[in-house]
Amino acid sequence: MLSRKGIIPEEYVLTRLAEDVPDHARYRARERRGRLGRFLQDVFTTLVDLKWPHTLLIFTMSFLCSWLLFGMVWWLIAFAHGDLDHSTRLQREPAEGTAGSGAGFVPCVTSIHSFTSAFLFSIEVQVTIGFGGRMVTEECPAAILVLIVQNIVGLVINAIMLGCIFMKTSQAHRRAETLIFSKHAVIALREGRLCFMLRVGDLRKSMIISATIRMQVVKKTASLEGEVVPLNQIDIQMENPVGGNSIFLVSPLIIYHVIDKNSPLYDISPTNLHHHEDLEIIVILEGVVETTGITTQARTSYLADEILWGQRFVPIVAEEDGRYSVDYSKFGNTVKVPTPSCTARQLEEDKSIMDTMPLSPKGTIRKRSVKLKPKFTIS
Repeated sequence: MLSRKGIIPEEYVLTRLAEDVPDHARYRARERRGRLGRFLQDVFTTLVDLKWPHTLLIFTMSFLCSWLLFGMVWWLIAFAHGDLDHSTRLQREPAEGTAGSGAGFVPCVTSIHSFTSAFLFSIEVQVTIGFGGRMVTEECPAAILVLIVQNIVGLVINAIMLGCIFMKTSQAHRRAETLIFSKHAVIALREGRLCFMLRVGDLRKSMIISATIRMQVVKKTASLEGEVVPLNQIDIQMENPVGGNSIFLVSPLIIYHVIDKNSPLYDISPTNLHHHEDLEIIVILEGVVETTGITTQARTSYLADEILWGQRFVPIVAEEDGRYSVDYSKFGNTVKVPTPSCTARQLEEDKSIMDTMPLSPKGTIRKRSVKLKPKFTIS
């Protein structure tokens, strides 16, 4: 079983892709070395995908290494030009009483007399913090060229690191954690037809723009030629109150799929809904975050034993003084309803089954006079 956690809160979502793993593999592929070049081709995405401790370590080391590198370059320039000798001599002359012997000498960078001072000058150049003690003169063209190169390198490092930090703090999967799905799906009658239903909601007040939802059935199938496909993905058509795959997620919605002759669930009955059944239904919700404009995606799945037959979701939208409130504490609650214990194929072939079903429809919006403090209100 392949597991994918951390997308949605655990109390609402069980997300995984079911797959039977054989105990003993008959054939074993030869292990090969990973290709590091695939990651180096997209360094920015690799940095964004890293964990925060690794990202902060790279952030710190990139600046520190560049300061040390250019500090060494400035020290070499000063050493090659003789700045260190004259600086040392000028420091000794006041004590020895020979002032003036170094008159007329112009260093490449003033006030550099050791590697420490060269390192400090490198920091001042790259982060544009100038204290006035050290500066580049026009004596050495190479020093001017190094100054330009270090400024460009510093700007590139700033752009990459700041962009990486921004992308990590605004990643879309954080927004997807507030898109919730019901822990269980249900199969019950709706408009005289068996339907597969689930509930989806959004815990934030900010909207998900252009939200779309789609479902797939993943199961093991075999072709006419005998080829076994262990994870065959089949799209299933679904219905929602808006129509099509687009949804207006201003309040929790019940998304349902009509089980007809074109549905892969056409021959599913209550006896098939157990943990040994090779069946999983994946639900994918996509949309654009209103505040950031970044596309986000939330996913969940339902195994066969997580599909409840003959139940439907309880109403959680209540009308109160011209306002609608949503009680998320009952988001995944279901109640039993009269449902035939047969497949959709049998129900379509034998219409007399519906004549024996005691139907008792109830409204989906409850009115209440007691004032409660809703978790979510719509004006």
